Amino acid sequence: NNNRTIMSANGRAPADEVFMCASCGIAEGDDINLKDCGDACKLVRYCSDACEKEHRPKHEQECEKQVAKLRDELLFKQCESYLGDCPICLLPLLLDPDKNSINACCSKIICSGCRHASGLLKKKKSKCPFCRHPVPTSRAEADRNLMKRIKVNDPIAMRFLGMRCYWDGDYITSVHYLTKATQFGDAGSHYQLAIIYEEGNGVERDEEKRFHHLEEAAIGGHAAARNNLGGLEWKSNRKDRAVKHWIIAANLGLDSSVKNLRSAYLDGQISKENFAMALRAYQAAANAAKSPQRDEAERDAARVNWNR
Repeated sequence: NNNRTIMSANGRAPADEVFMCASCGIAEGDDINLKDCGDACKLVRYCSDACEKEHRPKHEQECEKQVAKLRDELLFKQCESYLGDCPICLLPLLLDPDKNSINACCSKIICSGCRHASGLLKKKKSKCPFCRHPVPTSRAEADRNLMKRIKVNDPIAMRFLGMRCYWDGDYITSVHYLTKATQFGDAGSHYQLAIIYEEGNGVERDEEKRFHHLEEAAIGGHAAARNNLGGLEWKSNRKDRAVKHWIIAANLGLDSSVKNLRSAYLDGQISKENFAMALRAYQAAANAAKSPQRDEAERDAARVNWNR
């Protein structure tokens, strides 16, 4: 009887319940330690590998259903952006990577407004707006700074170097550093690996791995990854899942997800009320990331482009 082994919501047995092996029925005690199901369904426990193997045929279907349910609960949970806030102005970083910058000295991602306000774009000899380390004057110096950050297991530095290796055509090294960064939970590296497994540069094309890395990136707060997942689900005719992804991405401030939700609304896949709620959440996220310094940086960049 599996009910004897079901855990309570906080992972502990109620006072009047004793955990028992789902296969042989032996109760947990001072000399008997039960272990969770190997697939992490959180439904049953076993006293040994032999009991787990014996009980597997009876439990397999229920286990797979529960694991999928738990995965979806994690996948469709609203989260914060993986980028976080600018460490200087403390405003949410913009989702557009071109409007943020990273310095190899500290691996801090700085918004365009703070970078512009520091005068970093205008001075040849300047310092990092965050850690005040002198800006490197050569690629070799920047590389030394970057490797110092990697030695202390900085995932952002690993991602930065991984992407630079990718742009240089060194795909094997790129995958190495990006994979290492994912071990520290870096959502940006998961997203880049998803692209690599889609394109097949340096690795064999693998849709399963692509989908896995997109999901891990989305769980970590990567709005573009979640938007892409929505597109894949829509193409697979799982439109309800696509809409969930796009709502979460819109809540993070991604405009392309709003466009997708508008199409879903016209297709009758999302109610008017839920579409309106998503629009309000998107606008709130966009407003939270605005500042006079960022507006000025954008105007200055536009003037530079116009004069080219």
